[in-house]
Amino acid sequence: MTDTRPLGADEATFLAAARSGDTARFALVTERHRRELQVHCYRMLANYEDAEDLTQETFLRAWNKRESFKGQAALRTWLYRIATNACLDFLEKRNDRIPVPSELPDLGSEMLYLQPYPDRMLPQDPQESVVARETIELAFIVAVQHLPPRQRAAFILRDVLGWPASKTADALELTVASVTSALQRARVTMREQLPDRRLDWRSPATHELSNDERGVVKSYIEAHERNDLDGLMALLRDDLRFTMLPQPGTSVITAKDAVDGWVSGGLFQRGHDDWRCITTTVNRMPAAVLYLRTPDDPEYRLFTIAVLHIVDGKIAELTGFDATDKPWLGLPPTL
Repeated sequence: MTDTRPLGADEATFLAAARSGDTARFALVTERHRRELQVHCYRMLANYEDAEDLTQETFLRAWNKRESFKGQAALRTWLYRIATNACLDFLEKRNDRIPVPSELPDLGSEMLYLQPYPDRMLPQDPQESVVARETIELAFIVAVQHLPPRQRAAFILRDVLGWPASKTADALELTVASVTSALQRARVTMREQLPDRRLDWRSPATHELSNDERGVVKSYIEAHERNDLDGLMALLRDDLRFTMLPQPGTSVITAKDAVDGWVSGGLFQRGHDDWRCITTTVNRMPAAVLYLRTPDDPEYRLFTIAVLHIVDGKIAELTGFDATDKPWLGLPPTL
């Protein structure tokens, strides 16, 4: 695998570290790529913990293969190739890492293994599209999971990272024709999965929340803390798509049905009506972190995180995640 480029400082430093056999020096050189590689693995796998594990596996493989790196390709390219193939090996062994048919009719499939990605763990350097909001949002991550693994890899390398077909083919050990065919099929699936979204991932992308989004999440939090069911209902679109993971059963329901369902499930009733909430972002999307205080507890304890997709001032999609036992979210356990 070669790039038409002179040996850079990054590559020279890596070669010196690899030849020295010094693991600490090797780790220092490769560590700077950790966050972007972890985002890449997350796009491939849709699960933060899996992505974390596979990023570590990437560094282990890089150490074991260090003598194969000759500096003919960029170090970053070499590491992405290793990460991609580590993810493909993982997916080949895990039958539970594919979307499954929904338990409800006419709703396609759902992903019980989906996890949110904390924005604080995104790369700090915005030079690459790894931080583009459009390619880290939950809807995009879910859509990508509907691609077969090698199609998925080809799509991410070509359309998200902007690799040329020849470099992508080299990384995946495919022909350029095979990569081109896989990419064409992947784009068709992505259009089907994201019919109302922008699909040109290489055009300028947004990063920040809009004032509209900030206002809606603020109103959502205030309504939650007041147990204002009418206020909550007013914030939801009538064709709301609601998911609570890892529980099965994505549903498209009216705003009234959503609120009635929460109430019938025990929320906003005695023992589940004393809320405090904070605002955060995950997957570059607005989110409300819900803390609940029960009558016999002096503290508000971490409960769930509600990730909101907001369209025209209303919540179109609400994806809830159990926020407990996920220290990587960086959320305080109590308030």
